[in-house]
Amino acid sequence: MTPRVLGLLVAAVGLALDQASKLYVLRVADLGETGPVAIAPFAEFRLVWNYGISYGLLRQEGDLGRWLLVVLSLAASVLIVVWLGRTERRLEALSLGLILGGAVGNAIDRSAYGAVVDFVHLFLPDRSLSWYVFNLADVWIVAGVAGLLYEMAFSGPTGATKSGSS
Repeated sequence: MTPRVLGLLVAAVGLALDQASKLYVLRVADLGETGPVAIAPFAEFRLVWNYGISYGLLRQEGDLGRWLLVVLSLAASVLIVVWLGRTERRLEALSLGLILGGAVGNAIDRSAYGAVVDFVHLFLPDRSLSWYVFNLADVWIVAGVAGLLYEMAFSGPTGATKSGSS
């Protein structure tokens, strides 16, 4: 399997899992009606509509902002696909696939619902510290960025030749 195919496969699987989890939260678990569901002393499923980007930054209430974020996500996705087409490294391709799947998943949410569906809430058991609410697309994006950083830090340049060889 070429790195490009690996990246596209990871993107497709990541996107499918993200969208399936969100459909489950909205249509089956119906968290909007039932309210939060505890899953561990430090975690719950809680429906939150995110009108911004990560951590609620750049919050957009109107349609103009919503569609600008959709266009930005899709433009970034196109650039990632171009990058993916040029990579020869498997970890880089896997990381780009994760970011692509996450970016498209959140863009679909903004297009369909006007906001991103977030539903995983982590906190300390005494609730003295609450982490933000996120979704699988966010997990894929963070894991993909971590993979790219690892790749940049610990692998050599591609196409480099050893001294004395051509």
